[in-house]
Amino acid sequence: MSAVAEKALIERGEQLKRDGIVIRTYDLWKTYVMGDQEIHAVSGVDIEIKRGEYVAIMGPSGSGKSTLMNLIGCLDTPSKGQYYINGNLVSEMTDDELARIRNKEIGFVFQTFNLLPRATSLHNVELPLIYSGMPASQRIEKAKLAMRQVDLEKRMDHKPNELSGGQRQRVAIARALVNNPSILLADEPTGNLDTNTGNEIMALFERLHEEGNTIVLVTHEHDIALHAHRVIHIRDGKVEKDERVR
Repeated sequence: MSAVAEKALIERGEQLKRDGIVIRTYDLWKTYVMGDQEIHAVSGVDIEIKRGEYVAIMGPSGSGKSTLMNLIGCLDTPSKGQYYINGNLVSEMTDDELARIRNKEIGFVFQTFNLLPRATSLHNVELPLIYSGMPASQRIEKAKLAMRQVDLEKRMDHKPNELSGGQRQRVAIARALVNNPSILLADEPTGNLDTNTGNEIMALFERLHEEGNTIVLVTHEHDIALHAHRVIHIRDGKVEKDERVR
């Protein structure tokens, strides 16, 4: 890449950041080669998400939404196209650079919680801060604050097997929040919960959005997607529809 082209990409990132655009993809592709076939899981996706938005990415199984989530979450790299998160051109980054961006810019919430079973809730929430090298006293205070944000201050010393499913998901959300990330990226966050508990978790996401968090929710469930304020429909690896629902 020439110095001029590289400078132009950097300037584009700076402009996106000034405009409050947290996520921007340009002609994003992810192609898998299987034998003599090419499978286009994501095909030329252009999306823009501004700071403070609450967006659901919705699609049926095999639509490409999980692949797109992995690209947005910097868990995978695109075959072609550009992806900026908070002004950083992550589609051109090395694995080490991507790991730093994931820890700093993205708070993940997974369907299966992904908590350490032998660690307390507080220690689970601390983990991103340990990876970022924050001193112990500072990170414990930040972890306690995140636990209070999800109404679990009385469960800090409990291990995951001492908590209900809803409480485990709240711990996972606190862990996602603790680094003050640019986006909360939630993958089917109510998939392992009963209806009432799922509704409580979605109410928590709404409150976090009202507090200023940018939320991207990935789901195949229509009623869950409607908790967001905007829904991006994915089909056959492409954006089929992008609509504001609230």
